[in-house]
Amino acid sequence: MTRNMGTLDRVGRLALAAILLWIAFGTAFAAAGALHWIAIAVALVLGLTALVGNCPAYGLLGIRTCKLS
Repeated sequence: MTRNMGTLDRVGRLALAAILLWIAFGTAFAAAGALHWIAIAVALVLGLTALVGNCPAYGLLGIRTCKLS
């Protein structure tokens, strides 16, 4: 699997994932219901793609935010 995400993109996704998890677990805003589970699911997808360095949507759209090696 080739990387198609740059460092800044990966850090941004991890930060957004952390914020979403904080909203889901640390606030009363999304304490229960569908919004809670949506925030968790989106955070997991963002975190996983950031850790792996590959975004399937980028691959489909032909986007690369990292330098070519």
